[in-house]
Amino acid sequence: MSVLLPAPAQGLFKLPGGCRSTILRALHRKPTVCFLVTTSHLTTITTPSRRRPQSQKTSSCVAIRNFRPATSCSSTIALHKKSISFPPPSNTDSTLPTPYTPPANGLLSKLPASWVPYAELVRIDKPTGAYYLYFPCLFSTLLAAPLAHPIASPLSVVGTSLLFFSGALIMRGAGCTINDLWDRNLDPHVARTRLRPIARGAISPFKALTFTGAQLLTGLAILLQFPTQCLFYGIPSLLLVATYPLAKRVTYYPQFVLGLTFSWGAIMGFPALGVDLLQNTAALTTAGFLYASNVAWTVLYDMIYAHMDIKDDAKAGIKSIALRHDAQTKQVLTGLAVTQIGLLAAAGVAAGAGPVFFVGSCGGAAVTLAIMIKRVNLKSVKDCWWWFVNGCLLTGGVISAGLAGDYVVKYIQQDGGSEKKDV
Repeated sequence: MSVLLPAPAQGLFKLPGGCRSTILRALHRKPTVCFLVTTSHLTTITTPSRRRPQSQKTSSCVAIRNFRPATSCSSTIALHKKSISFPPPSNTDSTLPTPYTPPANGLLSKLPASWVPYAELVRIDKPTGAYYLYFPCLFSTLLAAPLAHPIASPLSVVGTSLLFFSGALIMRGAGCTINDLWDRNLDPHVARTRLRPIARGAISPFKALTFTGAQLLTGLAILLQFPTQCLFYGIPSLLLVATYPLAKRVTYYPQFVLGLTFSWGAIMGFPALGVDLLQNTAALTTAGFLYASNVAWTVLYDMIYAHMDIKDDAKAGIKSIALRHDAQTKQVLTGLAVTQIGLLAAAGVAAGAGPVFFVGSCGGAAVTLAIMIKRVNLKSVKDCWWWFVNGCLLTGGVISAGLAGDYVVKYIQQDGGSEKKDV
């Protein structure tokens, strides 16, 4: 069996002193030397003609340039086969990374080519992150609506929810851009992220920074559509958005910092509907429990998400809760689910929620989380991704449905009470 040696071969430096010296003295000369390496204990060094072999497969040697044998060295030199370290063949397809290919279908394929890197940067083709950012906003809007005086109208609830959705799309995109800027030197080492626009060089850091500024200004324009007090609650969240990517470098629990960031909307629904948290103790307590519940939920689903990159993260030195508690993941997920539902129930008690909320939101979340934790295969990237995407819709959907049902019941009851007073 013949193996091609790279130049310079590490094994050359384990030759006997005389031969090694003559070979090293020839490094600056240009004629070609051919090394034949076999599985036997002897390797011959010869000086062939300058012509390269016609077929690499049938040739017993390959040219290594920049070497010339000295005349004082014999034409046969004994080398032990274990003294040379061989890299994998460069022509093996399995060792080559998959190159980037422009999207051929879906939304991205319909955009102009110059827009595609920016659309990929904000993950417009993967909206699940925006949904996770939106659900806490929706929860707080529905939970705050009955606490408003008078109770918030359905039109105001729908309008506020739509504004939150547009804000979630923009701010999630800004968060992704900031994350990729921080991780531009880490992403190339992780299989799932190495083809992201900044990591592959499709967008320069300066352009990404400029794009981030445009996104933040757009987010500010949306925030200005809410009552003025929302500015005081919303702007501090930018500090968390900017610093989250650093957490994975210093702690095994960056998911907790992500939870603090993504759960901020659990506070925003109250001032958006005119409920002053500083003047309303029940509303402040409700917002606190709801925020903590969403932090637990964020850690839960992002722990599943982190299992997709667990091997690459270990190699790249990226920390995550999945790495820290790999062997106890299912137990940790169960504890997080119990914490999430308990805090959600506490928020309902503080808000004076009715049975529709406790059965629909708390009970529904318990069922969907239990099914996900039991069935998710943490060793399968595809399965982790499936549950990350669908777990968002299932758990977020049942909690929203229970909250919406509770709001509708209270709105009808209050509307009926108002009619009786008029009579």
